[in-house]
Amino acid sequence: MNRPTIKTVAAEAGVSTATVSYVLAGRTRGQGSGISNETSRRVHEAAVRLGYRANQAARAIRTGRSNLMMLSLTMLSDPWSLSVSRAVGGAVASAGITPMILADTDWRLAIPRQSADVIFIDDAGRPGDAELLAELSRTNTLVVFSETLEPDGYDVIRSLSGSSLDAAMDHLTAEHTRVACLTPAGSLRTPAPIRYQAYLDGLERAGQPFRPELVATFDGDELNAYQAAVELLSSPEPPTAIYATSDFAAIAAIHAAQRLRLAVPDDVAVVGVGNTIQGEAMAPSLTSTGPVGFFSGLADFLVERAQDPDSPPRILEFPWQLLLRDSTTHHPQDLLYPEREVMK
Repeated sequence: MNRPTIKTVAAEAGVSTATVSYVLAGRTRGQGSGISNETSRRVHEAAVRLGYRANQAARAIRTGRSNLMMLSLTMLSDPWSLSVSRAVGGAVASAGITPMILADTDWRLAIPRQSADVIFIDDAGRPGDAELLAELSRTNTLVVFSETLEPDGYDVIRSLSGSSLDAAMDHLTAEHTRVACLTPAGSLRTPAPIRYQAYLDGLERAGQPFRPELVATFDGDELNAYQAAVELLSSPEPPTAIYATSDFAAIAAIHAAQRLRLAVPDDVAVVGVGNTIQGEAMAPSLTSTGPVGFFSGLADFLVERAQDPDSPPRILEFPWQLLLRDSTTHHPQDLLYPEREVMK
């Protein structure tokens, strides 16, 4: 049996080969294509019936597009990275785009050897990164997650913590006088990163002393965070609340408490940072501060950028909110302290 072609799909659907090409390339999503939803449906159904598979190599040569999206995720096991991957997977399904994950790999070495319609980078804070990104953007469509970079041939995604970190600490110190912090070892530097500084500022606002023994640090992944939390909660005078500077560390703290047969939130309350899907879905659900709608918004933007690589680079900003859930209260509210959303 001969392999079906665009011509046979067009004949089956009763449309032109140009229409089949537009539909299967995902180019009918915007206004002005002139192709109805009914026509798109007939083309897709005909392609499925015939078992048509596009020749991606030939399409890439013809159109200059690979229909590939690359995600550079520094730590794939982090719930934040998993949330990005899950949201992107859902968004690209109907767009004819295949996501590829560059996991636990230095993008600075890998990207010059790769090709994709759009590349998302979740970590760009080293000296020289801005210059390297500007150089790479000459031949690649880049979307970079950064709190500080400005667009320079590439898009910048920001999530704005604003007052929500302060709200998280105020929420804990209102009921607890022994609030611990679970944070990466690199946080203990001067100047302190914003998430750790929020812990210090929160203690000062509440008139509570800083206790070094209530700061637990870890290196690397969630296993190290879990071990640090076990040690913290096993100390002679354990904390009654933990402010973790990431959701994956907060989730590790809840697991550590459960291992030690501590009730959350009765024995220890836990707050995370990031508002990940995993934190919201776990039991008890995690109180967290982070952007609402970030992951779906990021995924939709990546698809948009893959389909329209020539529009001017811009900043896309997501405001943060404190979302109260079961890990700190038995009667959670939906959210507190929303920030103003900005899109540039």
